[in-house]
Amino acid sequence: MERLMELLGNPERRLKFIHIAGTNGKGSVCAYLTEVLKQSDYGVGTFTSPYIEKYTDRIRWNGSNMADEDLLFTVNKLKPLVDQVAASELGQPTMFEVSTAVAIDYFAKTACVDYVVWETGLGGRLDSTNIVKSIMTVITNVGHDHMEILGNTLEAVAAEKAAIIKAGMPVVSAVDQPGLIDILAQEAKSKNCTLYLNNRNFRYEVLSSQENEQIFNFEGPFRSINQVCISMNGTHQLQNAAVALMTLELLRQYYALIIEDDVLLRAMKETRWAGRLEMVSTEPRILIDGAHNPEGGAALAQALRDTYRYDQLHFVMGMLSTKNHSGYLRHILPLVNTLIVTEPVWYKKEEATKLAELAATIAKEMNLPDIEIIAEPDWRVALELAKSRTTEKDLAVVSGTLYLIGDVRSWILYQSDSEKGW
Repeated sequence: MERLMELLGNPERRLKFIHIAGTNGKGSVCAYLTEVLKQSDYGVGTFTSPYIEKYTDRIRWNGSNMADEDLLFTVNKLKPLVDQVAASELGQPTMFEVSTAVAIDYFAKTACVDYVVWETGLGGRLDSTNIVKSIMTVITNVGHDHMEILGNTLEAVAAEKAAIIKAGMPVVSAVDQPGLIDILAQEAKSKNCTLYLNNRNFRYEVLSSQENEQIFNFEGPFRSINQVCISMNGTHQLQNAAVALMTLELLRQYYALIIEDDVLLRAMKETRWAGRLEMVSTEPRILIDGAHNPEGGAALAQALRDTYRYDQLHFVMGMLSTKNHSGYLRHILPLVNTLIVTEPVWYKKEEATKLAELAATIAKEMNLPDIEIIAEPDWRVALELAKSRTTEKDLAVVSGTLYLIGDVRSWILYQSDSEKGW
């Protein structure tokens, strides 16, 4: 990445990055920040992963996907430089490294944005996004995900994520485990950064919560913001929104960001994020959510208890083979009447039969004899099966890896396949 940036003329040095890491909630925090900055008339670039339906979902300018002609222009410019690096002792850059370089060059030289909302791909320390010198660090939380790469303890995962902290720059986090807070605090102190923690330096108070409307008061170190309304569902979104507000407050204090309160409140309410507790059909009701690890499963389960009403729950899930399926299933199984296990169209997919066997074992351990468990490898057949069982008083949920969610979303909303080429 250093060599690629050097060959491009170090475009990353022209940009102001808000670097976001964490196990869950990264995309939602990115969405809140992007919407507020955009509605405040700032030029904002957003880099997220993986994409939901189309490759250019991951590189957006003011909320819109990078234009295909801009992608073609930037990739053609980058191709000989990538070949040059590939021919050196450094070897072939990965797809994600190339995508990161494309985003940086596009934001710096074509879009010329004021701020970049910059999501970490995996971990932090060795992630290609860590090539940048950010003006703000956000670490949403630390949970059980990618542990086969990042380390087999939460402490190891936290250390990887904390490594995106840059010298002298503020850090915002909702990490709540005491030992992990210590790791973040030590990293921040070693780099002379101030750490702003949820429930210590800022907090939120829930006023009301119902489907498509949650209202809370925010209290930060500089001021309070009352009656903040968000439309994204799930109590975890209240925390994500509070993290975003704290980040924006720091940008106001230290970078003279100008955001009018009426614009702030409107943008927070209008923020959406595809594939996260998104109702994509009303007849029958079909909810999709990209929860794919134990913490995500817990958040989804809580939302299904607190926010949505239904007689029976018909649940479709598809996972990658690298995830902690047991922890996820223990949160979800007590709620479902029918569990349909399927497979994403992706090379790291978990086999439906294996997942179904695991679900049956856990259901027996948890004394849940009434759940019907079905293994159907073809996700389209699985979806139709769920739809056929969902009456007007029931709810169908599709959850798991975003590689499945993207396909299902494209199929339901547009009757087309997602552009899953990478």
